[in-house]
Parts: sequence; C-alpha cells; structure tokens
Amino acid sequence: MRIASFLLLIMLTASTARAQTAVTDSAHWASLFEDETLVYEAKWGFITLGSGMMHTAGIDTVRGTPTMHTIFVLKGGGFIYKLHYRMDSWIGLDDFASRRFVQDSHEGGNEYYRVYDIFPDSGYYTQEGVDSIMPAAENPLDDYAFFYFARTLDLVPGDTLEFNNYFRPDRNPVILEVLGKDTLDLPAGRFPTVVTHPVIQGRGILAEGKEARMWITDDERRLMVQLKVKFSFATITLRLKSIEDEPPPDMLMRPGKEPEN
Repeated sequence: MRIASFLLLIMLTASTARAQTAVTDSAHWASLFEDETLVYEAKWGFITLGSGMMHTAGIDTVRGTPTMHTIFVLKGGGFIYKLHYRMDSWIGLDDFASRRFVQDSHEGGNEYYRVYDIFPDSGYYTQEGVDSIMPAAENPLDDYAFFYFARTLDLVPGDTLEFNNYFRPDRNPVILEVLGKDTLDLPAGRFPTVVTHPVIQGRGILAEGKEARMWITDDERRLMVQLKVKFSFATITLRLKSIEDEPPPDMLMRPGKEPEN
C-alpha cells in the first residue's frame, strides 16, 4: 500500500525562495505513513478535555484515481462548550494532489459541513451546495495534506517555508516557520522534535487566528507528536498518547452522527 504525503512549503534562505510542489522519495514516506493511527489526548493546561486522532484509513478511489483516505479528528470541551472537529482528505497516490476534502465541525453552537471536489488535471474545484466552478492552484493540496507533507521536509530552525499550492489560490501563500528544537515528555514516550508554526489564510484548524504550533519528531519517522491550537474557548494541546494498529471506534464517529462501520 502506498500513501500520498505532502504539504506545500518551500525553504527560504534569508528572505526569498521558490515553492516546493512535490514530495521527494515518495515511496520511502509512503512506507512510513501506511496503516498509521496516532492517538492523542487533548489538554487544556493540566486538564484533559478530550482526544484526537491522525489516521490513515486506507486506499480509496476518487473519480477513477487511486487515493489514500486520511482522517483527522479532535474532540473536546465540557458540559457548557463542546468541540468535535473532523477533516477527511483523499490524496492521489501517483501525483500527490488532493482529490477531495471534507471539513465537518461542531464548535460550541456553531456547525459547518463543507465538501470540496478538486480536479488537478482540469485546474478547478467545486464546493458542494455552491453552483459554480472555481480555479484551483497548480498541484493543489488541502488543509490536512499539510500534516503529511510537513513530515517529509528537512526542517531547519530559523527557516521560513512558503508555498503557493493551497487549492484555493486566493489563500496562498501558506507559510511554515521553523521555530526551533525541543524535547517532549509525552504519554507515548520522550521525543526530540522540531517546532513549527503553520499558517493558512482564512478559516480552518491552521488558520492564522488559531496560532497553531506543530511538533514533529526529529528522526526518520517524522511523527506529529504534539499540536497546539487556539479555539474561542481555550487553547487545546494534542499530545501523543499512543500509536495504534486500528483507530478507537469512538474516534470514527462523525460530528452529530452515528459511528461508522
């Protein structure tokens, strides 16, 4: 099994550089990402508010193209305020371009569900419920594809990485700042990491207002072991709890829906 992996960024030396558009040695990264389930605890300070998951669901086909279906989930909150956020991304195995992207979010009293179909060969995308065709960036990549692509990069502290491959051209460029190195003691163990600051213009879990920080292990596996995101009610930190063969059944529940089979 192979998995598409990619995130959209480029290495800047001091202040300028050109965007990187594809993963190098994709077969190597595919072998590391396949059948992967990373399970997280969601913390607000010392308080556990919920859980999260980064899951490679398997091979699927979108409009005849073999893709890797990947799922990200964040569940948290309490009696007064609840959050259930999910992203699904279908990434082409051969060209590493996004084919479909679904955002499903219930945050406090606000809910939204968005489905995007992306057509890399034709250069456009559509949104479910919107009667129009929008131009897509070349080699288009969606929000969740970032998580995988970032893991393929040679991250050097002090670098600022930039790319123009986010599927919605009006929200480019996407920026990834490499802030430094850190060693984390987490429920899953101790990990040397590289700390990054990803920013996508607009809404989403990596939007500028979320002030996201992503910790990626400084080793061959490049695991995302910690993610810190600012929400309206609190700043939540996902800390790696375990690496599993199968996802916990409750994590496959869609927001407001029954568990998947």
